[in-house]
Amino acid sequence: MAISVHALFKERKYPFVFALTVLLFSVLILLFTSTSQYPHFLYSNIQTPQQPLPLSSPAASKQLPNLAPELAPPPEKSHENDAVSADNGTSVDEGFGWDLCEGPMGVDYIPCLDNLLAIKALSSRRHMEHRERHCPAPSPRCLVPLPTGYKAPVPWPKSRDMVWYDNVPHPKLVDYKKNQNWVRQSGDYFVFPGGGTQFKEGVGNYIKFVEKTLPANRWGKNIRVVLDVGCGVASFGGSLLDKNVLTMSFAPKDEHEAQIQFALERGIPATLSVIGTQKLTFPDNAYDLIHCARCRVHWDADGGKPLLELNRVLRPGGFFVWSATPVYRKDEIHRNKWKSMVNLTESLCWKDVSRTVDSNGIGLVIFQKPDSYSCYEKRKKNYPPMCDDKSRKNNSWYVPLSSCLTQLPVDSMGNVYSWPTPWPKRLKSNPVSLSNEQNAIEKFYEDTKHWSTLVSDVYLQGLSIKWSSVRNVMDMNAGYGGFAAALIDQPLWVMNVVPIDMPDTLSVIFDRGLIGVYHDWCESFNTYPRTFDLLHSSFLLGNLSQRCDLVEIATEIDRILRPGGYLLVQDTMDKINKLRPILESLHWSLTLHQDQFLVGKKGFWRPTKQV
Repeated sequence: MAISVHALFKERKYPFVFALTVLLFSVLILLFTSTSQYPHFLYSNIQTPQQPLPLSSPAASKQLPNLAPELAPPPEKSHENDAVSADNGTSVDEGFGWDLCEGPMGVDYIPCLDNLLAIKALSSRRHMEHRERHCPAPSPRCLVPLPTGYKAPVPWPKSRDMVWYDNVPHPKLVDYKKNQNWVRQSGDYFVFPGGGTQFKEGVGNYIKFVEKTLPANRWGKNIRVVLDVGCGVASFGGSLLDKNVLTMSFAPKDEHEAQIQFALERGIPATLSVIGTQKLTFPDNAYDLIHCARCRVHWDADGGKPLLELNRVLRPGGFFVWSATPVYRKDEIHRNKWKSMVNLTESLCWKDVSRTVDSNGIGLVIFQKPDSYSCYEKRKKNYPPMCDDKSRKNNSWYVPLSSCLTQLPVDSMGNVYSWPTPWPKRLKSNPVSLSNEQNAIEKFYEDTKHWSTLVSDVYLQGLSIKWSSVRNVMDMNAGYGGFAAALIDQPLWVMNVVPIDMPDTLSVIFDRGLIGVYHDWCESFNTYPRTFDLLHSSFLLGNLSQRCDLVEIATEIDRILRPGGYLLVQDTMDKINKLRPILESLHWSLTLHQDQFLVGKKGFWRPTKQV
């Protein structure tokens, strides 16, 4: 027979009453808390982490083409074609508290090159130390504001000839170089006529002048990867793209205001660097040809260290094209500079291939690096000496310039490497610098096949990426360069990055006819904000997050990716779960595919609060 509540009280059933009271109180608490909002950075609807299939797994190749979106991106108004101002953001996310970078240079902030306190503390600027890297510690977490009126970049290939004025609002270079026709302002655009200090009749005619002077040069065949020193706005490298030549253009920050920023906004490969006290972040024996047109480098300075650095990165048998006043002016000062250059190049065993002057009075000389040790062995003076570094790692990250001649690369039989196979066979043929370890060749071809399948069946077909808007790509963990090789038929170029804590494969990348640099992702990259259209990260975050903060890495990714650009991450779900809330706090739209591919699209949001 049922007992009433009144009877329970009457019969003093206190234990039961107490339990009933606790139960009712717990229900009330649960109902109340279910209506409250959890902090945004604790919320995630990504599925339980699963171990991704191995890269070379046959099962992965079968499953990957069937990818489908599992996370719908949050509703977001498209701003890709809208002009925006720096203060158009919503409230700052409470989970991370983002702020805008402060100061007049905030919109173009490069943490490791704009560390004013470190630069002011330098004891010397004699060797361009103030243009080298001086990274702040800890790494900054502020977000760079957008230039007022910033728009989605002009599409390629039109962007090679014109860019939006509001995206790079630096008109000083126009006035400074007005007589040399580097860049002109025309309405809402900057236009690039193809002029330059040495390009009196345009860069096209200048390139023909080089071709005539060096008949052995066959652009896009035996000459594929080029380094342009002191590149201006990179018109030389931009024009060579039509000839299947990849040119890494570089110049120091602010020697001529925003010249590299112009180059990158045009969609032309470029990076910020200087030949100062440290080695360039390229491997030994990498470039087929190095070019300098009035690049303002004193090659004989400090015992010839700058030219020794060029010798280091130039491939055996490679060419140095030097177009500068000492080549063709006859006054005493220039004659003495020319004699100094001749003495230095002879000590390096460089051969003077050709020296000539065009109809405008502009001259150039072409030197060639030796492809054997015979000249070195015949020198009367062993100066500069050969470097004693046969066992040295081929990594030039924060390494001082050397005053010795880099060893020529040899195979297991002691023979100097032959020139790579002509392009385009070079891309997929055996790289001459591939490791001699067992199964190295097999691993290389498996890697090439894997990326070819993954890119064609998944990246270009199954992911939420508008590839037609992508002009340039950065592969943050490039390996053998397989990702870049798989994209070779797309109208874009790839900056391959080999992290310093990963196996050194950058020589292999150059052997394939691709370009890249060393870098430590715990620091900022040598590039302006809003530089790249797509960043690719394949299983990078595991080792990296053990050395530095994931928030700082995400801050750098946000800095160098343009609004409307994409981040493509392949990683474990554990790492994706840690990265996703950070990107959400930046108001990115995110899509997850097959529990291992996260596609993030950066919007135009910026916080309103400033440091």
